[in-house]
Amino acid sequence: MESRGRIPVGPPVADPLPSYWHNPKSPLANVIEPGPDSSSNVYDFVIIGSGISGTLIAYSLLKNDPSAKVVMLEAREACGGATGRNGGHTKAASYRTYLQYRKELGKEEALKIARLEYTNIFETHQLAEKLVIDCENHMCNTIDLIYDGETFECGRAAIETLQADASDEERQEGGMACYKIYSKEEAASKFHVDGYNSNPKLAEEEQLAGAFEYVAGRINAYRFTTRVLKECVKKGLKVCTNTPVHKVLPASHTMPGSEEQPYFVYTQYNTIQAQSVIYATNGYTPYLLPQLQGVIVPLRGQITAQQPGPHAKFPVPLPTTYSFIYRSGYEYMIPRTLPEGGQHIVIGGGLGREPQAGAEEYGTVDDSSLNHSISRYLNGSLVGYFGTRNWGEDEGQQPKDERVVQEWTGIMGATADGRPLVGRVPGTKGNWISAGFNGHGMVLCLKSANALVQAISGKSSEEIPWFPHSFWINEDRVQSGTFGGRTDMRVPETGAAPVET
Repeated sequence: MESRGRIPVGPPVADPLPSYWHNPKSPLANVIEPGPDSSSNVYDFVIIGSGISGTLIAYSLLKNDPSAKVVMLEAREACGGATGRNGGHTKAASYRTYLQYRKELGKEEALKIARLEYTNIFETHQLAEKLVIDCENHMCNTIDLIYDGETFECGRAAIETLQADASDEERQEGGMACYKIYSKEEAASKFHVDGYNSNPKLAEEEQLAGAFEYVAGRINAYRFTTRVLKECVKKGLKVCTNTPVHKVLPASHTMPGSEEQPYFVYTQYNTIQAQSVIYATNGYTPYLLPQLQGVIVPLRGQITAQQPGPHAKFPVPLPTTYSFIYRSGYEYMIPRTLPEGGQHIVIGGGLGREPQAGAEEYGTVDDSSLNHSISRYLNGSLVGYFGTRNWGEDEGQQPKDERVVQEWTGIMGATADGRPLVGRVPGTKGNWISAGFNGHGMVLCLKSANALVQAISGKSSEEIPWFPHSFWINEDRVQSGTFGGRTDMRVPETGAAPVET
């Protein structure tokens, strides 16, 4: 896996697969504002990337300083990267990493991460409500169905430890540490699944061990992000799409009345000058910041939208979102109600079913193609988990090709320690970053954007006490650690950390 992190990262490909979420496209999809003579116009900030991270950074910057001159550069269409290609979840699953973080970082830091993820979910949905965004904005519960006994027991231990560490309020209904634990029989009955996974691509069936239920949400991230981007444009943000950035260099001179050196941002068509550059480039970051090669590694994810069979036995829409977790990985799933009635089921994953934990999907930025082995697995995943009766297929038949409405890929950014990189790029004055979200940007990007803008405005990390210290980028994090794949895809350790009293 370490060798995959050494593959040189390139820019976004020009012809990505169409995303299910890009219909209809935003009016901002292909807007181009700054002209070719932009080098004479000095901006306060250039933001590279128009996904949820870059957009929320712009929103926070302009809220903090309405007079700021900000331009956003996007290599392809607005929100054409991971945000517009995700699975629709706002789901933390904090228990999955809690024991690891508690062991590595201590109880207080582990709690701070779990609390930030929980807060990020609520504030994302609240912002959608505040701006009256039509983006399928739903808070709901989620269910993790576990298909491995040891993984189930590890999850139970993590939940018990998290609940022991959390406050009484956080353990209440809907709180950060509120979890319901189900036996195999209870889970199968309540959540409309078989007691085993019979996916035809598996060598043998996997037995359901139990399940965990907790609060989460679902949202159309493309509509949400492009609508927030529209608000930023109203506040003065300039947007330039279809304009890849190929190099960022510091100028040889300082700004008048300032000790800061500006930066020249070289795009395919022009050069833009700015006092500060903000990288919201996630998996593509090492292309522009080669010192982060192997620190952030691109990872291709694959998702399908599928149509249940005509005799499906579950409600429309399903009231919860789902994850299907096995020893080497997981799938993630949401229901999506259709205007004409019925629902599509959006399910992604399959990485853990591939050789070497899907190693060949790391280090690539090619979202113009599919991994056909993952396609075959995902195409049989829903009938495998729900069973032919619940999914609505006739007994004995393989899943029909027409059940798959659309399939696409997107590029995430994975880090060696599983945590994002936020703050001033080490060794620079005006380079800032918020990237490396390990496939969990929807539960990290909003609060990371808030923290980054506070840091840009001059606050120290001690003056932003709610933000996890372990999320700030520093030289130690850049230099240390060997990339071994996504930390949440590794086989979990057994046993709970001792509970501090």
